[in-house]
Amino acid sequence: MRAYGEFLRLPYAARLLGGTLLGRLPNGMGMLAVVLHVRSEGGGYPLAGTLGAALGLSMAAGQPVLGRAMDRLGQTRVLLTSATLSAVGFTLLALVGIHPLPVAVLAVVLAGFATPPLEAGLRALWQAVLPGPAQVQAAYALDAASQELLFTVGPLLVVGAAALSTETALVLTGALGIAGTLVVACSRPSREWRGEPRASDWAGPLRSTGLRVLLLSLACAGIALGVYAVAVVAYAERLGKDLSSGLLLASMAGGALVGGLVYGMRSWPGEAHRRLPWLIAALALGYLPLMWAPGLAVMSVLAFLSGIFLAPVLACSFTLVDRLAPAGTVTEAFAWVVAAVGAGGSLGSAVSGLGEDLAGVSGAFAGAGMGGVLALLICLLGLRTLRPAVPQGRAATRVAV
Repeated sequence: MRAYGEFLRLPYAARLLGGTLLGRLPNGMGMLAVVLHVRSEGGGYPLAGTLGAALGLSMAAGQPVLGRAMDRLGQTRVLLTSATLSAVGFTLLALVGIHPLPVAVLAVVLAGFATPPLEAGLRALWQAVLPGPAQVQAAYALDAASQELLFTVGPLLVVGAAALSTETALVLTGALGIAGTLVVACSRPSREWRGEPRASDWAGPLRSTGLRVLLLSLACAGIALGVYAVAVVAYAERLGKDLSSGLLLASMAGGALVGGLVYGMRSWPGEAHRRLPWLIAALALGYLPLMWAPGLAVMSVLAFLSGIFLAPVLACSFTLVDRLAPAGTVTEAFAWVVAAVGAGGSLGSAVSGLGEDLAGVSGAFAGAGMGGVLALLICLLGLRTLRPAVPQGRAATRVAV
């Protein structure tokens, strides 16, 4: 843990990481808050699920757009404007409910699309404020591991606020986004950060073949995550124990937290593009035993093991993104990672439901293993393209600290 202690003592490191986590709590709160509010207004599960999916998909669509704006305009005004608009969307939904429905849809889409790209912005900042590759690796690992807390703490905050009213939960969701964004956007590194000059083309970072391969592989990993989130609910229903779904989600998050912390505590031999396939293979292998769906005690252990390599895969991928992104596109490139994993997760939710209809709980979990295997195959087939063509750390202008 010494590496993390040294990292957090660096100027701005704790503030940037803590502010980003606070500002990203709505990512773990928004969908549940929307679903609970729709149900409280008398809407059925199909409508609740549709609006929840609209929130997720609009967020996935908005991140690359806002990331590109940050590369061109800097971070502060893009972050503050988007956080404010997202909070307006959540507040509007709280005020109007589900009637009229077009206004409710507009509110949800605004809240999702305008989600501030704090995650992408933070990863762009690390190269600018940290002194060397070792600290950047520790930052990526701690970032990937700690984000698991969002999906543990976020739902608890929603449930607590919803005890007062679902409107309170929605307003709180938007307010936390603004609060965390202020912590980051008002910091000196964020105010002074500027992307490098970029070529004038519509494709941006997607003109990098290696980045496209990486995004497709991560999208398949996202499928596995989306499958898991639905499959644990089917498993809980089979057991007749509603709380077991939360336990299994927490178990996987705990595995990811531990795996990420361990990964970031040391320097690993070899280049990141050669290390990534091994990490994805281990991730896929961890998902396969879930199809067994044994008793809760054993299943909790399997869930923990399935999460261990998730944060290392993400941390290693972050290193590659920074090196594969064309000059001037680093924030947008990181935003595409968010979009790819999110879109994969949405597809995984549908895959899991289909699998459950065809083969019960084991069929629901089968999609997680399939997603992991597909991620590995894509990574192996495109491995040659993942070799970075430029030295690490060229993607952002350094800020004097």
